[in-house]
Amino acid sequence: ERDAMLSGISDILAWSQEALALNEQIHTEHPEHHGYAAIRSNFLSMVGGHGELELYHGGLRASKPDGSKIFDQSDYRGYQEIIREEVRPWSYMKFPYLIELGKEQGWYRVGPLSRVNNCDSISTPLAEAARKRFKEFGKGGFVHDTLAYHWARMIEALHCAESIQGLLHDPDITGTDLVAPHGDKRSSGIGVIEAPRGTLFHHYQINEEGMIEKANLIVSTTSNNQAMNESVRSVANE
Repeated sequence: ERDAMLSGISDILAWSQEALALNEQIHTEHPEHHGYAAIRSNFLSMVGGHGELELYHGGLRASKPDGSKIFDQSDYRGYQEIIREEVRPWSYMKFPYLIELGKEQGWYRVGPLSRVNNCDSISTPLAEAARKRFKEFGKGGFVHDTLAYHWARMIEALHCAESIQGLLHDPDITGTDLVAPHGDKRSSGIGVIEAPRGTLFHHYQINEEGMIEKANLIVSTTSNNQAMNESVRSVANE
């Protein structure tokens, strides 16, 4: 299976680069679309220890629309100390916001646009070159164009293809160490990853029988809830 994936990874890399080039060209050559549903917002994402793009293991970073940091390398296990989840009577969805900024100014966006804006670098060379072009388009600041989500997602797709190529050459891929050693049993657990649509929080509490007694999820769409409302309002006003 590893060999079969290796035989096709060159095609995946080529397709990723072509898709990125197409999205980049469409966005840069059509300024009339830059303002469509565009809003200025705070951004939340996970980054690595050196501020690099990170999808699985890292700390939380939040930035204001001008790029200045609200907090950095925050331990996601303390998410309830930095994020509050507002409930409104007209919607089943929650409205998360950053406690430090309050519910009027503290709403934020997550996802590809947030991750590429928020990170200081990308660990793979082709994606890093693309990130630098993205930053040049934003004149060194953040890109707020809502349609730039597509461009940012293609940068991430290229990064993932490059990463997969590297992993396929790692001998652990065909190793026999398949089960992680288990630690002490705990009654609660909090996990965060950067899902394709954005930062994803899972928080569970279990009893002695291992049955879930309480669960709280902040999924990407929930984090983007207020931003989506603001984008729709922007389009409707125009």
